[in-house]
Amino acid sequence: MTETLQQDGPVAMPVRTFGKQARSMAGYTLVTALMFVSPLFVFIPASMLHCGIRMGRRAALLLLVLSTAVAALLIYPSAAASTAAEASASYGFLLGLFLAIAVPGLAVLPMVERGEKFGRVLLYALVMSVVGLAVTELTMRTFANFSPYAAQVAEAHQTAAKLVAGYAKAGFPADAVAFLRKWMDIGSYCLPAFLLIDVTIVFVFSLVMLGRLRAWRDFLVRRTPDAVIANPYRFRNLSLPEWLLFAFVIGGISPVLNGMPQQIGANILAMVSFLYFLQGLAIFRSFVASTGVGMMGSLFAWMLLALLTLGGISPLLLCIAGLFDSFFDFRHFNRKDHSDESHSH
Repeated sequence: MTETLQQDGPVAMPVRTFGKQARSMAGYTLVTALMFVSPLFVFIPASMLHCGIRMGRRAALLLLVLSTAVAALLIYPSAAASTAAEASASYGFLLGLFLAIAVPGLAVLPMVERGEKFGRVLLYALVMSVVGLAVTELTMRTFANFSPYAAQVAEAHQTAAKLVAGYAKAGFPADAVAFLRKWMDIGSYCLPAFLLIDVTIVFVFSLVMLGRLRAWRDFLVRRTPDAVIANPYRFRNLSLPEWLLFAFVIGGISPVLNGMPQQIGANILAMVSFLYFLQGLAIFRSFVASTGVGMMGSLFAWMLLALLTLGGISPLLLCIAGLFDSFFDFRHFNRKDHSDESHSH
């Protein structure tokens, strides 16, 4: 169920000349800069981590600076030709990617090099992302008199209004339209949580991709050449720290609060619920992998899960499984306080 690497002897570090290093850095810079200005931004942390694993932390820091500068140059022509609000939105988005995705991606590099647990790395990156988003908001308000969060809220309200109007025009029942409007309002109310959910997906994709890259495997072998090495960054190994339960409890009391504390609690609850949903998916992936059913069997299992998701059944069950995995290790079928338990947080 857990991928391992076996190495009989030490692997020498490949010697890289200055020319090769310069070409590699130029390639990393160009590819990462294009990620900043395209939907491929979901792999920015993977690029930072891959560069750090191959070329060192200083190279990763240099990549962070150079790629952001090139990305700013790439968006400058369109920003200069647009209105002040559109230009501020473009630069605010770039600053948000830099502070909430790229910087946390670089910050977790030492944790990744130590092979710390998937869930711990993910939670640390998310905490850094929250700080990055807050700094982005304050910076744009101070220097550009522009609020990225307010712009996101306004866009969410516009999208919701158009969608509700479209459903009403299509002749859907009034109850269904009212139900849709209610959920759209909830979505706007919990917009910060949805932004962090996007960030979570970014880091999950990047860490899983890193675990499949040859540079990471070679790094593991160089670090412990005579040992069987477990790869912690397989999705099936995602296990969240137990202290996240406190955040779930704090978010759970939001219905009895009012005003800003209620909104903060609701966003915490939405975010933590999604994290436990991801852990539930990891448990499901682990079960499927342990059965040895092969590609077709795995595809059938995921299709069945998708059908249950459409019925609204599986998301709740997966959230419950992820939540109670903090008490029971479902992937090992025993209590976490068992004397033989080796899968601890």
